[in-house]
This record gives sequence, C-alpha cells and structure tokens, in this order.
Amino acid sequence: MEKTIAAISTAPAPGGIGIVRLSGREAFSIGEKVFRGVSGKAISQMKGYTAQLGAAFDAAGERLDDVVALVFRAPKSYTGEDVVELSCHGGLYVTKRLLQAVLDAGASPAGPGEFTRRAFVNGKLDLAQAEAVMGLIGASGEQARRAAEAGSTGVLSRRIAAIRRELLEQASHLAAWADFPEEDVPEVEEQELLAAIRRGEEELSSLLAGFERGRAYREGLETVIAGRPNAGKSTLMNLLSGCERSIVTQYAGTTRDVVEETVLLAGVPLRLADTAGLRDTDDPVESIGVQAAKKRLETAQLVLAVFDSSQALEKEDWELMEALQNVPSIAIINKTDLPTAIDGEAVRSHFEKTVALSAASGEGLEDLEEALSEILDTKEFHPEEGVLFTQRQRGDAQAALDSLREGEQALALGLTLDAVTVCVEGALHALSALTGEQVSEEIVDRVFEEFCVGK
Repeated sequence: MEKTIAAISTAPAPGGIGIVRLSGREAFSIGEKVFRGVSGKAISQMKGYTAQLGAAFDAAGERLDDVVALVFRAPKSYTGEDVVELSCHGGLYVTKRLLQAVLDAGASPAGPGEFTRRAFVNGKLDLAQAEAVMGLIGASGEQARRAAEAGSTGVLSRRIAAIRRELLEQASHLAAWADFPEEDVPEVEEQELLAAIRRGEEELSSLLAGFERGRAYREGLETVIAGRPNAGKSTLMNLLSGCERSIVTQYAGTTRDVVEETVLLAGVPLRLADTAGLRDTDDPVESIGVQAAKKRLETAQLVLAVFDSSQALEKEDWELMEALQNVPSIAIINKTDLPTAIDGEAVRSHFEKTVALSAASGEGLEDLEEALSEILDTKEFHPEEGVLFTQRQRGDAQAALDSLREGEQALALGLTLDAVTVCVEGALHALSALTGEQVSEEIVDRVFEEFCVGK
C-alpha cells in the first residue's frame, strides 16, 4: 500500500494561517489521531468538501493550537486520493509542531512535488499541466500567470492533442495500407498526407515561437543599465525600482559597484544591474567597477543604454553605441527636462528603438514600456491560447517538428511511404512524451524534483 504523505503547504514564513496537508489511504485515520472537532464528529465521518473547527494535539496529548480540518474524499481531490488539510495559526513554530504531530501519527514526509506527482499518476492532470502548476507558483507577472493558468487548465494539452489526432489518423491509414494490402483499404493520398504534415509543422512552429516570446515573461531578462558617468543611470534604476535603490549625486563616478534589483516593466521581469559609468579613470576602485560593467555588457540579454540629452556625445558614448551593435538594446535619451545638446539622430541610427525620457520625473516611461514590448516581440504573445513552459516541453515539440520535416522531405524525395510512416510515428512519440502519456520514470522524476515540498 502506498504511504500516506504529509507536508506544510504554505510558505515558510509567518502568516495568517499555516496548512499541513495529508494525502493517501490513511489520511483520515492519521488526521483523527491529531485532530479533535468541537462537534465530536470524526474526520472519517465528514463529507467531502466540508470543514470543521477543532484543536490539534500531539502524541502526549498536549494541545497545540486551534485548527480547522478540511476534508476531500477520493477521487474528487487534487491528488485523486483522500486528502485532509489542517489549518492552524500561521506561526512557523506552530505549523512545524503540527506537521511533526502528523508525522508521529503515522504519515511520511512528502517529497518535492509529491502531491502533484500523485495527481499526475492518478490521471487528475497530465505532465504538461503539472509543469504549468509550477509555473503558476513561480509567476512573477500577469502574463506569466495567465500562461500558467491556461496551461494548468489543459489549454496546451488540448493543442497538442489536436495535432496528435490528425497525425494519428494519418499514421493509422499508413499502417493499414502497408499491413493489409489485400483488404479494401483506401489508397494513401500523398497530397492529403503532405497537407496534414504541414499543418502539424505550422502548429508546432507557432508553439515554439510562443516559447521564445514567453520566456521573457517567465524567466525575466538579465538587463544592464549602461552609459557614461552622470548620464542618469542610477536615477533610471530608482525610477524603475520605485525606490532609492542607487545613490544619486551630481558627482560623476558615484556608482562604483553593480547595484541589482528585479522590476516589472511592460509585464516583463527585468533583473536590472545599475553599473559604473563607462569611462577611463585613474581611480583604482572606480576602475574595478568599470571593468565589472563591461563584463556585464558581454552577457546581458538586454541593455538600456543611457545618454545625457543635455550634453554632446563624447568618446564613451560612441564606444558604447558601437559595442551594442549586436546586442538587444534600447537607447534612452535621458534628461529631456533640460535643454537639448545631444545629436539625437546619431543615437537613433545605432539602435532599433530609442526613447526620450526624464528619469527624474518619469515622463516617457510609457514609451520605454512600449519599446520593450516591440523589441521583444511580445505583442504577439497570447498566453491564453496555450504556450510551452519548459525546456523539456520545447525539446519534445522541436523533436516532433524535426520528425515532420523529415517526413515532408521523404515525400519530396519520392521515398517509400514506410519512411514517411517512421517520421510521423516519431512525431507522435515526441508529442506523447510532452504530455506524459509516454515518458520515462527518469523524466518524471526530473520534472517533480523542481517542485517545492507541499505542492
């Protein structure tokens, strides 16, 4: 018999409530050893989706806290098993004591993601939906939340299922045509087969493009704020952070180290790094900061290049523009509240997107958000339509697309239909792995080890 598991399902921090969750065949009997309801009704006597107020006690009979017991009966629970949730006051010590009482009563500690893994094993959700649950927990913005919510409700899985259905129909026809030539099986129409393969290619290509567009929302971007001293980099950092994150003075060279903060801009998490002003300096401390800034530029996924509109372009400005020719970047002509002296056309000629902004007042921030959306091509990102979440899913989708392209090439070269069948079946296998219908135990282990304990 599979063990009954338990874990704290709320965050490891003080809060209004703390929840200890049990799942398994003995969830009710173990819960009854800890919980005593004020009504006198045992947990095993409660109907599903009902709650009861009571108290929790440890093995020695010591009262731990007021507790609410919530019961979910199999199979109508998250895991598909009998589930009990015990909610106590949200102090860390109290919640841990409650968990220990449950473990002492016979439960086993849950592993990372074990509740969701049981939901997968019991057919409550597929592997793609399970990964979306983790995406929902880790969502750092609205678009990431919408994508994860759509995935957890099966939108991505339904898109994959639609591709599989059409390919499975073609694979079945190909197999029947090859295996039963004496039967009255309709001849395989190569044009119809080619059209089905191309439709699969188009849908998979769309999914893969959505993965690249959505990655910024899910994972965020390593973003460097760069420019020469006193261009307004730290003021921009503070504007985007919403607080005094970087020291701002009228003296050049104030920022000597890399100051970091994560912010949301246009719904995209940016892991900002405010770097030292780029210039030649004899100051050994500032020189270290300048070298650190240059190293950050080499690995940045996005650069916000800041220029002082009240000053003419200098050597460091030109060097920065040349260095960013092949780096995703947005030019910010800052200090628009001051008289203009910069050659704006020279700046715009070096960048795909240029924004005029006053970091001191915030005027122009909406234009920066618009430029970010355009440079990342996120306007075509529609998370409610279902998107790929993980590199595992991306790899399976790419493998399916590669198989279909090989199948199309086989048709173009006039190879036998057996060769095409192998390609179509390869695509079907990859799509089945994506949703977890055909996947190794090792892959399943790898997926759920990324989860937090208690989910």
